[in-house]
Amino acid sequence: MSYSNWEKALKQLEVKPSKLKKFVKHNSPKNRTFGIAVRRCMLCGRIGGHIRSYNLHLCRQCFRLNAKKMGFKKYS
Repeated sequence: MSYSNWEKALKQLEVKPSKLKKFVKHNSPKNRTFGIAVRRCMLCGRIGGHIRSYNLHLCRQCFRLNAKKMGFKKYS
């Protein structure tokens, strides 16, 4: 099965408990403790382009949209 969402596959396999057990064993998402997938944007959930300075935890796209509201100025 190729699903973009793990919960969607679980919902369909609820009727077949033996296949559900095997699916959960091999396909459950891992709990990340380090790496790029741990740090996500607080607004949209993106992984890439993450800004951690000043404890922002936003991706660059969300930062551009909300920078003026947070008090940042553009000097150029």
